[in-house]
Amino acid sequence: MNEVLTIPTTMAESRKSNITEVINTYSKRLMGFIRKRVSNEADAEDILQDVFYQFIGNTKPIEQLTAWLFTVTRNKITDRQRKHKPELLEDVYGDADSESAFDWANMFFDESNNPETAYLRNIFWDTLYTALNELPAAQREVFILNEIEGIPFKTIAEQSGETINTLLSRKRYAVLHLRERLSTLRDELLHN
Repeated sequence: MNEVLTIPTTMAESRKSNITEVINTYSKRLMGFIRKRVSNEADAEDILQDVFYQFIGNTKPIEQLTAWLFTVTRNKITDRQRKHKPELLEDVYGDADSESAFDWANMFFDESNNPETAYLRNIFWDTLYTALNELPAAQREVFILNEIEGIPFKTIAEQSGETINTLLSRKRYAVLHLRERLSTLRDELLHN
């Protein structure tokens, strides 16, 4: 009866030893791979930890360990980026791929002192400020802090006590509203 009890213990110790060896062997390489693709050190560490959790929890045999680890790592990076992808001001401008595209971004980078461009810029900013003022205060504040002032969500979260997901959601609603208002303006400019 004692033999039966020692076999699983030996197997568990062997598995633990193999897991430790894999972690020690691949940690630096995977972390280097992750750091090239993620700007935040804390996110890089979280991704690496998630990869090893998945490795430890895996019950199926892994034929090519290196390929498996890097595939899982790439997938974790992609998942993290999708989850935390903030709305960008460019998203507010509308669809530049449409046939009747009017690209607000081109207007900002036009260095000519063209009166028409200056007029369009003024209309854009007036419409943007009016649309911002239509937003609930929390949405407006997040949009201005992140998009206009360039403050990262992490910093805003620390200062406000809100979660990053809450801030992302507020900014998303702000962007959707602003996009709709600027799209209306663009349509008016193109069709009048």
